Amino acid sequence: MENNVLQQKTKNMMTIQPIAYFHSPLTSKFGIPRQSGIADSLSGTIEFAEAFRAPESLRGLEGFEYIWIIWGFSENVNATKHPTVRPPRLGGNVRQGVFATRSPFRPNNLGLSSVRVVEVAANSPSGPVIRVTGADLMDGTPIYDIKPYLPEFDSHPSVRAGFVNDNVWTPLKVIFLPSAEINLLSANDMECITQLLSQDPRPHYHSSADRIYGMPYKSFDIRFRVTDGTAEVISIQ
Repeated sequence: MENNVLQQKTKNMMTIQPIAYFHSPLTSKFGIPRQSGIADSLSGTIEFAEAFRAPESLRGLEGFEYIWIIWGFSENVNATKHPTVRPPRLGGNVRQGVFATRSPFRPNNLGLSSVRVVEVAANSPSGPVIRVTGADLMDGTPIYDIKPYLPEFDSHPSVRAGFVNDNVWTPLKVIFLPSAEINLLSANDMECITQLLSQDPRPHYHSSADRIYGMPYKSFDIRFRVTDGTAEVISIQ
């Protein structure tokens, strides 16, 4: 009897494959926003895998301003997983249950993000693509499903949010020092880098004011340090 039940459960298990891949200026995990919408000027593109390039699959999507993306933490597949994690919102020193957080270290490596739709191009040279802003995905991230965001059902603005309510996140002030060649960047790049650095991408066990960090962005290496609540961009290489 137990074997029959196990066989039935195994038969009903779902296997999934990427329907698309995400393209972003952020080519490493360092600097990825901790939540979608934080860096609303950060642009990205959803490009569909060959088997899912039917233009009609996007019919009607242009009428929605936001979508949900179900995607994979592809860089964490082989990482050790634990039932508790240390949320950055709590300073990285307090453990919470993994299912009470949005930690990227999850049993099934699945992420969920709400992003703003800029354009739905059903017949681009690369096949169907969706251009979005505000995503918290790195370049090359596999996407497993897309669903429209429905504010009537998906928005709950006045509800409890656990430890997030009790721990206010203070953004960093961001300045570009004269040594940073800001002429290499567009106005949108400047705004986007400012939003990314303001959320302090450093590991929270790092606090040395002398340490210089590098954040890959497009083809640039943004070098910065953090002193007294201010991220100072030293150079753009």
